[in-house]
Amino acid sequence: MPRWILLNRSISCGRMILLFWPLLFLFVLLTQVPSSFRSQLQAMLSPHLIADLRSSSSAHRSMIRADKFVEVPQIIWGLNNQKIAVARAALTARYLNRTLVMPTLSESVFYNITHPARPLPFDNLFSLDAFNSRCKGFVAMARKSKVSKELVALTVSKGSGRRWTVERDLAQLNDCRKQGVDKHGYLKLDGKHPFLWHDHWPVKDYARVFRCLVLTDSLLSDVADIQSKLRQRSARLGLGAREGDQYIIGRDAWRMQEKQNSHLSMPSALHYVAVHMRIERDWMIHCKNTENAFMRKGKIAKICSSKQEIIDRVSKVSNLRKPSIVYLAVADDLLNDTSLMNGWSKDLIPYEKKRLGVLHTYGNHPYTIQAALDYEICLRASIFIGNSYSTFSSLVVLERTLMNERAESSDICMAASPSYAYNLAGKDGGPRLWGTGSHGRNSNRLIGVRDRHMLLFVW
Repeated sequence: MPRWILLNRSISCGRMILLFWPLLFLFVLLTQVPSSFRSQLQAMLSPHLIADLRSSSSAHRSMIRADKFVEVPQIIWGLNNQKIAVARAALTARYLNRTLVMPTLSESVFYNITHPARPLPFDNLFSLDAFNSRCKGFVAMARKSKVSKELVALTVSKGSGRRWTVERDLAQLNDCRKQGVDKHGYLKLDGKHPFLWHDHWPVKDYARVFRCLVLTDSLLSDVADIQSKLRQRSARLGLGAREGDQYIIGRDAWRMQEKQNSHLSMPSALHYVAVHMRIERDWMIHCKNTENAFMRKGKIAKICSSKQEIIDRVSKVSNLRKPSIVYLAVADDLLNDTSLMNGWSKDLIPYEKKRLGVLHTYGNHPYTIQAALDYEICLRASIFIGNSYSTFSSLVVLERTLMNERAESSDICMAASPSYAYNLAGKDGGPRLWGTGSHGRNSNRLIGVRDRHMLLFVW
């Protein structure tokens, strides 16, 4: 019973009726009017207010139910598109207060109706236990075998096309939270895959889910082997960490923060530069078409970079230690330039998979897992340089930036691990310093249906 009734038991019946009717009208207005009118009503509200209402609504439903589930279609395309799709599916399940059925990923980037991508079980790439441990209380995931066979799936078809707006998509999700649909223990969201769903969640929520995507132990062992090769080459060339360096790079910093119970001495870490070189033939076609599309709209976008431009800008990084080992993250099977190792200055020693001697390690895995190994090597680099229009580079920078922020707010003294965008000119002709975060002017959303690239910013 509302508090004002408890405090005013002597209120007359007539006054209560006068108060009752406006409240009833407001209730009917907000719950029973057509969705199109509700959308117009929402449009009159401040976007910040709507965001606050959504956030408040999510907060009230933060206890994820372990007995109700939601399933999504197979997740396809490149590694980082798949990671975004996993996060979006998990956040959708959170909004519905349900556990996400462990999704099926894809082994390769290529997909069409006649030749669908080969399925890749989620737990062949990421640790399910680590996901649920790190995301406990925020989102949850379960194997399909955990779903009771007594539960009959209710299929909910996701809309598509230009008429399926963000507002209509959110209205559908809200309908799924109502008793008529919510009473069903198992929802199956059918239609287009999650990467193409409309986005309703802030960047900070995506970042929180990304942190829960930890490679399996066997793949982390492969990453350690690759880093060991880099360390051997570094020692052979006399490029070990300098005396007094106090680097803890990438995920290593997070692990140390999580285990920290007392003051820790800071060991020197492997120093290397990672460059995500987007010079593959399909990428160059894509980026040229995109640049031309911007030009037709009267806008200028610098997306494409030649191999030589990348090499020149990498050599002009202001805080680059020379000599340095440079790890080149590139899809070898798509590479059209066989002279990848040529053109570098003598104080920048490039290594790709074959020259580093780890081609067999990558060759044991499908394309998506190979990309995940490269992602980890880029994530752990002392300096990372990528393309600001690439989803791969963007997610690496997002995670590296958040790592730096976490390290700066802890007791661990971690040397900054800067990132740069080589397709954008910075000081003295070098690449532009690149960072992103979950706060600030670009934190309203991560990725949209018609704007499928990260909303990051460069300094």
